[in-house]
Amino acid sequence: MVFAHTVFALPFALIAFTMAYLEAPPERPILLLFQVLACMVTARNSAMSFNRYADRLIDAQNERTQNRELPSGKLSPRAVLTFFGVNVLLFLLCCLSINRLCLYLAFPALIVLCGYSYTKRFTWLCHFVLGLALAIAPAGAYIAVTGTLTFPVLWLSIMVVLWVSGFDILYSLPDEQHDRAHTLHSIPQYFGRKKALYLSGGLHLLVLPLLALVGLNISAGWVYWVAASIFTGLLIYQHTIVSVRDISKLNRAFFTTNGVASTLFALLTIAGLLL
Repeated sequence: MVFAHTVFALPFALIAFTMAYLEAPPERPILLLFQVLACMVTARNSAMSFNRYADRLIDAQNERTQNRELPSGKLSPRAVLTFFGVNVLLFLLCCLSINRLCLYLAFPALIVLCGYSYTKRFTWLCHFVLGLALAIAPAGAYIAVTGTLTFPVLWLSIMVVLWVSGFDILYSLPDEQHDRAHTLHSIPQYFGRKKALYLSGGLHLLVLPLLALVGLNISAGWVYWVAASIFTGLLIYQHTIVSVRDISKLNRAFFTTNGVASTLFALLTIAGLLL
């Protein structure tokens, strides 16, 4: 699960790193790339382990999540907390190894990454908090190289917020009744399945002008527009296989389609930048 979620954020972090490298080449780019990757892995491990710990009782009540490590007894709460603590420490050390600015920004990043786990208890805006958590990746990668943010990277990060929020709404569709029964908050629980699908589609529609803004402001040439077209096509595809009456293909829409979309988009965009 950690890898499956990382594949959503990592490609955009690599795009941002490449953009930063071309604008302000660091002295040791390979070392810095490994440092950024280490930050991403340890941050994601921290977020996922904390989420599993915080949601262990909720997961035990949900048929879809009862087989996760904590509810099923495969791991103990103490072991997960230990794993969380070790990864938080490693994340902070990795950030410090880059520069002090990254270390300072690591603390608000951890608040967002871990705080997401509690948002579903009081607001249906939880999907957007998850989007923000993953959008930290490209912004953080760019800051690690340059120490600043530019508008193209900001637009890329906002695009990630909208994209992730939209597909997380789809992912939460099967839990609509469970969330309603246990006073948990989500857009499907609050607005119902039909409106949730419209909202997800609307968020993904807003991704399109941001794709254009990024493309017009980076030197990736025609390859970028091919990447953007494929990404757009896969966004549309996932909405054609999920409907009000049929969510049986949800895993294909959530994991497969979005994983392929982000990976192909990154590979082609990076290729265009480096050509």
